[in-house]
Amino acid sequence: MRSWVIHASDQIRGSIRVPGDKSISHRSLLLGALAHGTTEVRGFLRSQDCLATLAILRALGVEITESADGRIEICGRGPEELREPETVLDAGNSGTTLRLLAGILAGRPFFSVLTGDASLRRRPMRRAVDPLTAMGATLLGRAGGQYPPLAIQGRQLSGIAWPSPVASAQVKSAILLAGLQATGETSVTEPMLSRDHTERMLTAFGVSVRREGTTVSIPGEARLHATNLAVPGDLSSAAFFLIAAAALPGSELLIRDAGINPTRTGVLEVLEAMGARVTRERERSEGGEPVADLRIRGARFRGAKVGAELIPRLLDEIPALAIAAGLAEGETVISGAAELRAKEVDRLSAVAGELAKLGIQVAEEREGLRIVGGRRLRGAVVRSRGDHRMAMALAVAGLFADGETRVQDVACVETSFPGFAELLAEVAPGCGIQEIEEA
Repeated sequence: MRSWVIHASDQIRGSIRVPGDKSISHRSLLLGALAHGTTEVRGFLRSQDCLATLAILRALGVEITESADGRIEICGRGPEELREPETVLDAGNSGTTLRLLAGILAGRPFFSVLTGDASLRRRPMRRAVDPLTAMGATLLGRAGGQYPPLAIQGRQLSGIAWPSPVASAQVKSAILLAGLQATGETSVTEPMLSRDHTERMLTAFGVSVRREGTTVSIPGEARLHATNLAVPGDLSSAAFFLIAAAALPGSELLIRDAGINPTRTGVLEVLEAMGARVTRERERSEGGEPVADLRIRGARFRGAKVGAELIPRLLDEIPALAIAAGLAEGETVISGAAELRAKEVDRLSAVAGELAKLGIQVAEEREGLRIVGGRRLRGAVVRSRGDHRMAMALAVAGLFADGETRVQDVACVETSFPGFAELLAEVAPGCGIQEIEEA
C-alpha cells in the first residue's frame, strides 16, 4: 500500500499549471470518436480514468494516436462505424466513462458489456438506465439495472423529453449522446443546472444545441464534424492548491490556464465567502470554455453556508472544502449534498470520519456536514478509503497539522491527478512530502 508522509508548511508559493480537465478530456475522446474527420486534442489528461475511456474506444474500433508532445488525434468515422467489441469493456474506476459510453452504446445495433472495478460496481446506474431504456435500448444489470456490469443491446432509438430527478452531468450527457443517434428531438430537464461541458463541446462539433432554463435539447441523427480542442486545467484539481494557499496567511500562488466554466466555479464562490482573496487574470475563451489564471493570496478564513443550490457546481470539491472549513473560524454548514453518498465511497461519512482524526469538530448529517473550525489540526494516520479526492484533501490538511500526517492508500490519485505529490512539494517545500510503502 502506497502512503504519503506530510509535515506542516509555513507558506505556499509559486506558479503552476494543474493537469487538463478530466470531464473535458473524457468528452473530447467520445465526441471525437462520433465525429467525421480527425479531431486533435491538446492538454489531454493522461489519468487512469481518461485512459480507460481511450482504451474502450480503441476496443470499439476507433483509431486514436498519441504524439510525443502530448497531443491526441482521434480519427472519427461517425457512430455507425463503431464495431461490436469482442470482450467486456472495463471502465476502471470511472463513472463518467461507464455512464457516457452507455449512452453511446445504447444507439448501436450490437451487444456490449460495461463493467468497472469493485468501487464502480457499487455505484448506482438506474438514473442512466431508465431513460436509455425508455428511448428503446435494452440494458440489464445487477439489482434490476441498478448496478454494473451493464449488458447493453443497442437499437434504433427514439428521442425523449426526460425530466431528470437530480442535477447530474453524467446522466444528462448519457441521454444527449444517445439522442445524437435517435430519431426526433431529445431534451433533458434538470432541477438545477449541472456541468455543461457536453453541451458546449457539442456546439464546437457543429451540433445545434438549444437551452431554455434548465432544459437542454438537441436534434436527432445529428452529424458531428471534427474540430481541434484545447483542454484547460481542471478546476477540481486546482481546488486543493487554491485552498492550501488561501488558508495560509502570507502565501501567494498563481494557477495558470484554469477552466472557469460557470457550472464549475462554486468552489471559488465559497472560498470568497470564507474570506479568500482570489483574482482572475487573463480571462479568455478556448474551445468554447472560459479560462483564466487564478491568483490566490493567503488570508484568515471564516465559516460559511453551502446550500443545495451550489452543490451541483462544486460536488467534487466538497472534501477539499471540508478541510477549508476545519481551518476557518466559526461554523460551516454543507447541506443538500446527499449525492456524495453515491461516489467512489460515501464521501459524507468518509470526510466526517477522517477529519475527526485530525482534531476537526465535524457532525455528519443526512444530506451534509456541520463543521466547526478554528482549532489547530493535529497530525494523524488517515485513510483515503480508495477515493482520490479524499487522498488529496487529507494531504492538504497535513500542511496545517502539528507533527506528522500519514495518508494511507494514495495510489487512487492516479485516476485523476498523476503528479499531485510532486506538485505539492514544489509549492510547499516545507512539507517534505514523501511516498512510502506500507504493508
